[in-house]
Amino acid sequence: MFVSLAMGEYNWNGFYPVPLRTAQIPLTSPKNIKSENVLAFVGCAVLLVSLVVLVDRPPINQRTDFSVTYIGSRMVYLGLGPKLYDLSEQQKLKSPLLPNAEPLIYEHPPFEALLLAPLGGLPYKTAYLIWGIINVAIWLFLPYLLRPYAPVPRDDLGYLLLWLLFLPLGGALFEGQSSLLMLLLYSITFIHLRSGRDFSAGAIFGLALFKFQFALPLALILLLQRKWRFIKGFLGTAAALGVLSLVAVGWRGIVSYIHLLMGVTAHPDNSSYGAAKGMATIQGFVYPLLAGTFGHAAVSVIVAAVSVFLILWTAWHWKKAGIPADLRTFDLMFAVTIVVTLVTSLHMFTPDLSPLIITMLLVARYFPERSHTFLRLVLGTTLVMFWMPPLFLLLLARHWVYLWFPVLMMLMVGIFKLVGMPAEKIPSTQIVHPAVSLAGALEGDKSN
Repeated sequence: MFVSLAMGEYNWNGFYPVPLRTAQIPLTSPKNIKSENVLAFVGCAVLLVSLVVLVDRPPINQRTDFSVTYIGSRMVYLGLGPKLYDLSEQQKLKSPLLPNAEPLIYEHPPFEALLLAPLGGLPYKTAYLIWGIINVAIWLFLPYLLRPYAPVPRDDLGYLLLWLLFLPLGGALFEGQSSLLMLLLYSITFIHLRSGRDFSAGAIFGLALFKFQFALPLALILLLQRKWRFIKGFLGTAAALGVLSLVAVGWRGIVSYIHLLMGVTAHPDNSSYGAAKGMATIQGFVYPLLAGTFGHAAVSVIVAAVSVFLILWTAWHWKKAGIPADLRTFDLMFAVTIVVTLVTSLHMFTPDLSPLIITMLLVARYFPERSHTFLRLVLGTTLVMFWMPPLFLLLLARHWVYLWFPVLMMLMVGIFKLVGMPAEKIPSTQIVHPAVSLAGALEGDKSN
């Protein structure tokens, strides 16, 4: 039934929903909006905080991805920055502190370890709890932030349910990943670009360089469109983070980091670096299928060629489409750009799919009419699949995460097709911002 929440009124004569019309469903009264939203927010907050608290005990908390982040931040806190990317030094520190940790290494940028060094000075259990609470706060803020741009479903509880059903968000919270912060940066960048604030969008998205494998493709797509103000803001933040990296590890550490990244790229089957088959990327899909036949070098060429093609194709389509007055094309092109930045990454796990919810909500907003049966089939199927937690769990358990790649490609092609449709044939809805709803509720209380 959650599919009906994503796209509107449910069509009982077929599998896919009928696009929502503003006039079909009346607005909820301000008083109901206020009470339901408060209860839903509190219930969701309790649920998310409970998850963090329950996980924050050994050995569970030590087996999360946060253990890697903690080791990096603790090394910088202890003054071991120049040795941050010495794997033997990482293991020497990790073994007594986190005996149950997975055999993963710290391969994040140096500035991240410096900025999170205060967490490294705390006991691991406390650091995990604090980071978890920060992630919960980000999680709870995101639905509010994006609601004005995601008016489907009209029902606020249904909208919140879609966030709960998208497993990568819960996975990011469980693992102590920084993917929720990445989603926040994508969201703010989307809002700023949409309103013409290119420089601030670039400066903000520059902070996403802590996961540079996603940040650089998006920056390159906008560079190819000659978004110079965005690039100036992006490079300004990048320069500042570069200085922080030097402060954290020095030139020796920077060189060691480059060598480590080269090693990660050269060994996509190494589980300590993150095995490729656990990634829904071009490399994650191609490597398990072709590496045994053609070898690593040939696969690397194929992956690079396909990645470059997708980035160029996306930039060309965006420039060709332009930005109409209703901003529909911008919304859809940003949505498809998110997909491209994910699949062209060389390093991505399930929590890193978190920004995809922006794409899903925007596609739901502009879901095509019944006359476009095949396009509805493609887009509807992909949305259903991504909003199915059991499917995520099954692919994780079977180590088949790379099979998400063709689903992402279906979604990408479907969005490109949607962009090419005439604007008048694509449904759109209007929604009152939550702050306006709250103001209406207060006015209603005064009048009574």
